[in-house]
Amino acid sequence: MTTRRDFLKTTGALTAVAVAPFQNIFAEMNLENKMGIQLFSLPKMLSEDFEKGIKMLSKMGYKELELFGPFPFSAESAQKSWAGAAKMLGFSGSGYFGRDIKDIKKMLSDNGLHTPATHTDLDTLMTGMDKLGEAAHILGQKYVTLPAIPEDKRKTLDDYKRIAETFNKIGADAKKNGIKFGYHNHGYGIKPMDGQIPLQIILDNTDPNLVFFEMDIFWTTAGGADPVEYLTKYPNRYKMLHLKDMKEKKQFSGDGGSMGQWMPMFPLMTTAGDGVLDLKSIVKKAKEIGVEHYFVEQDMVASPEIALQKSLDYLKGKI
Repeated sequence: MTTRRDFLKTTGALTAVAVAPFQNIFAEMNLENKMGIQLFSLPKMLSEDFEKGIKMLSKMGYKELELFGPFPFSAESAQKSWAGAAKMLGFSGSGYFGRDIKDIKKMLSDNGLHTPATHTDLDTLMTGMDKLGEAAHILGQKYVTLPAIPEDKRKTLDDYKRIAETFNKIGADAKKNGIKFGYHNHGYGIKPMDGQIPLQIILDNTDPNLVFFEMDIFWTTAGGADPVEYLTKYPNRYKMLHLKDMKEKKQFSGDGGSMGQWMPMFPLMTTAGDGVLDLKSIVKKAKEIGVEHYFVEQDMVASPEIALQKSLDYLKGKI
């Protein structure tokens, strides 16, 4: 006869066996100790009071910061371009937000933060790698990343082949300076062009030891691709991830090649967990293939003190 104690032992054991695999999955996907934030998520707040913004991110529980340029040493072309964009965007801060780089390093250290990566422009990558390397070594950064290919350099398949060659040269230069070069994809280059996929031309024609990738899961989806499929097809190429969510799954009206196609997509961007993207599956695959850094990025999000906390809580609690 089965006693109540025997029954509880048996059902308890079965429950433990059933739950264990899920516990292991959640443990493997625990990002709490290295969750990062791309600072373009809250540029206006940082422009108004940089120290206050940094302390807020630290208190929330973020551990890593990804900076964005231009910086004091950035190419003149980048400085001019940013000056025009800043007027339109309504804030001017970027880079070190008017502070000395050593002050930035101390402020981050005092708040338990680290910056492993930064976004910078193509001209600075091509002509100022020594300065990027010097800054990276002071701050402890490993990756210098191009956030987007200028539109005039991605009109044709030959343009994409040339940019792959340029990326190899930049990657070699980065290596000489003790850092690594990364490319962050937007939504362009994912749909076929003359029978080929431009992003795959870049992936297939760049040296995996010199050129690394940062996947933006929102723009990858907007371009019509599955983030998990790309992570699976190109293991060890992707080292960083931009995490956000999408209110409803939609694609660009065209090839995603112009700002006019990007702008209608921004209202679909939302806090992690409030949309339809399968963040759990994406991050699980990312960890399997060796992605090193995970940055929440909600471009210039309204109420960052609420939205960014919500994203972090979801990613720590659910993934």
